[in-house]
Amino acid sequence: MGTVPLGHEGSSDRSEENQLMGTIVVGYVAKPEGEAALGRAIDEAKLRGGKLVVVNSQRGGDELEGNASREADQAMEKVRGQLSDSGVEHEVRQLVRGFEPAEDLLGIADASDAELIVIGLRRRSPVGKLILGSNAQRILLDAQCPVLAVKADG
Repeated sequence: MGTVPLGHEGSSDRSEENQLMGTIVVGYVAKPEGEAALGRAIDEAKLRGGKLVVVNSQRGGDELEGNASREADQAMEKVRGQLSDSGVEHEVRQLVRGFEPAEDLLGIADASDAELIVIGLRRRSPVGKLILGSNAQRILLDAQCPVLAVKADG
């Protein structure tokens, strides 16, 4: 057996690019907790050299008509600009399929072989804590990769 260069143990047939982190999936909502998650996910993608997949999942129906639809589109345009300015490789998935956001996020994370999921959490009342956001709880419990949960400032 020959020697393996330091830092390359067990990776003799992998290119240096493959040693960088793969995909980071972030759940985005146009709220402070979504902004916090996106900011941290961008930082993680830069730090790890990974691709970022931003998932914005809406239930649709009456909740997403007229002004709400325009506001959602404007928020996502702002996100696309922020991602372009960041310089990280990225993809944006805006879904309006009637699924729970956790279902969409977990499905995309699995399909893209994500190595990290980033979600934002908001403060809740004692009763709200008892019921912890069902989407956050499901992601934390069902994800096949590590989950980074961040809180919005303030």
